[in-house]
Amino acid sequence: MSVRISSIISFSTQSKLAFYLASLLREDTIGFVDEKSESRLYVGNLDLRINEAALIKMFSPYGKIISEDFLWHTRGPKKGEPRGYAFIQYSSKEEAELAKEKMHGRLACGRPLVVRFSDKLLEDSSHDRPKRLLPEANRTRSASGSSSGQMSRDEKVAAIKNKLKALEEDEKQRDPKKLKS
Repeated sequence: MSVRISSIISFSTQSKLAFYLASLLREDTIGFVDEKSESRLYVGNLDLRINEAALIKMFSPYGKIISEDFLWHTRGPKKGEPRGYAFIQYSSKEEAELAKEKMHGRLACGRPLVVRFSDKLLEDSSHDRPKRLLPEANRTRSASGSSSGQMSRDEKVAAIKNKLKALEEDEKQRDPKKLKS
């Protein structure tokens, strides 16, 4: 039986799961995140009136922007509308740090911007989450003292399954009527 994840968990939970999966997939063959991710920023809490050009204009004084990913709804009633967050890639980590320092919390259309390094997004947003949401594979690896920091494919799959299970449990606790087991 096939079940769509979108019918089981909420959009915000889906977003966090997507960031988690992306962070696992960004690891290279020796277990480290690539250098480009160190200069990539997540920009959130964007007002719907802010477009790509305005975003680039706001962030270009802090360095050379080499890429910008402005996310849009691709289906449903909000199709074509901005999702309220984007990613900006600078040419260096120092430029990204400067932009983060200057832009985090700054008001844009009356809303404070949330600016974080994209590879730190899960760590920063997990302060309000219980520790049980950490994937079992990551806890096992750090407890075993693996010095390489590398996750095998099986560990990654196990981590994803554990994360999805934890997210489903969290969703059940929030709204027991939503999911029927």
